[in-house]
Amino acid sequence: MNIKEAKETIQYTLQAYFQKDESGYPLVPLRQQRPILLIGPPGIGKTAIMEQIAGECGAGLVAYTMTHHTRQSAMGLPKIVERTFGDAQVSVTEYTMSEIIASIYACMEKTGKKRGILFLDEINCVSETLAPVMLQLLQDKTFGNQKLPPDWLIVAAGNPPEYNKSVREFDIATLDRVRKIVLEPDLDVWMEYALFHQVHGSIRSYLEAHRDRFYRIRQEDGKKQFVTARGWEDLSAVLRSYEKMGFPVEKMLVEQYLQEEKTAAEFFSYYQIYRKYGQDYRIRQVLDGSLSDAERETITRMAQEGTPQERSMVLAFLLAVLDHNIEQYFRERQIQKVLTESCRQLGIFRENDAEKTFGDWIESREKSLQIRTERELIRREERQTEEAVLKILWKIDQQAKADHESGQEALNRRLEQVCEEETKRCDERQEGISQKLERGFAFLEESYGTGAELALFAANLARNDRIRKFLGTYGCPAYTRYEQQLLGGEKLLKNRCRDMEERSKNGN
Repeated sequence: MNIKEAKETIQYTLQAYFQKDESGYPLVPLRQQRPILLIGPPGIGKTAIMEQIAGECGAGLVAYTMTHHTRQSAMGLPKIVERTFGDAQVSVTEYTMSEIIASIYACMEKTGKKRGILFLDEINCVSETLAPVMLQLLQDKTFGNQKLPPDWLIVAAGNPPEYNKSVREFDIATLDRVRKIVLEPDLDVWMEYALFHQVHGSIRSYLEAHRDRFYRIRQEDGKKQFVTARGWEDLSAVLRSYEKMGFPVEKMLVEQYLQEEKTAAEFFSYYQIYRKYGQDYRIRQVLDGSLSDAERETITRMAQEGTPQERSMVLAFLLAVLDHNIEQYFRERQIQKVLTESCRQLGIFRENDAEKTFGDWIESREKSLQIRTERELIRREERQTEEAVLKILWKIDQQAKADHESGQEALNRRLEQVCEEETKRCDERQEGISQKLERGFAFLEESYGTGAELALFAANLARNDRIRKFLGTYGCPAYTRYEQQLLGGEKLLKNRCRDMEERSKNGN
């Protein structure tokens, strides 16, 4: 199973386990709510999908790496208490609440979420003294004498033995009480994630051409060499940072993330060529339409004479620039929508308390944002949007004070004016992106004709959720035209295949 399928499985499980019947009892009885055990190579995204699932399902999340814990921290500390059995009073050993169970209750109290996921990573690498405690948890959902709170799903994760010498195999009795999911690396699924999260274009285009380099773990001369999905994503982040800061990217930097010599050396060479071509082709200016006729002709000729690798990079440049522009547009459009909605919210605020000022209203929004952030009731993108809106609102307030304006009508006019300006700016950006899409198609047709490059470019646009949303909302004549050509070609190919099948059946 790939990581995307595993995510869907856990989401379905979460909903199924939490669903109650007419009497209020779980549809899946508690003793049959098996924990999920994910077994997969390191860096495949097990922890990342837990965060995504919790956020999308509105559930709490408590995550622990079990190799960092001892028996005492997991089970609780022993304490002596006096108990009476029959006529005899004796001293017995009990345990304080497990740190892990306490963290669940703390999460419930902090966030107000009564349902959630307890994620235990590296569970099959725990110490010998902790192993029985983990088995008890998986089998009985109990730490010592303390039960896991209801409506909390246990998801455990570990690596296969070939990746970690510390791995302990679970016995059949334990495996018969869990839902075991074996994860396999899947480049196509990861590429969907990479597109959405804007992983560096050089990495995406390199892996498209060298699919076998995506995930590699091997032993050579007694030394483990490996490349993981986590390594590619982390390398992407540092490459973007270095490029923004103007720092040189050396081979040593790449080797720190891609810890297989051949892949690191190969990608570093590819990255250097990618950067050079990025400067030579001046894709941003091509899309902006700011090149002179002579400059555009030179770049078009260079593209026509380019190698297949060079052509692949040109497509990657185009996609990266367009995706970045569209991502910025949707972020700014969302800010504009929330800002416009603020006009209505301000009116409601003043109806409830006419004595409150514009500044009081902004402070109340800030307090609301702080509470939602502390209780993990707001997603990162929503928080960033609200922070941007608050910044604009405070600027309006400061400008009004500087101009000695404090009346409600004056502040309303300022807010409405800013909303109109933001709306106009977003509309202009949307129109600009539509023109860039048209120029991108025109450049490819001038350079390569209506061949494979154009078809691949259109297909890559359709694969990207953000770009597909933009095209579906605002359209693009060039994309529609080439999409129809592609569909027509596909239909023609199917008809030819049917004709060949018919002739084969008739013995022709």
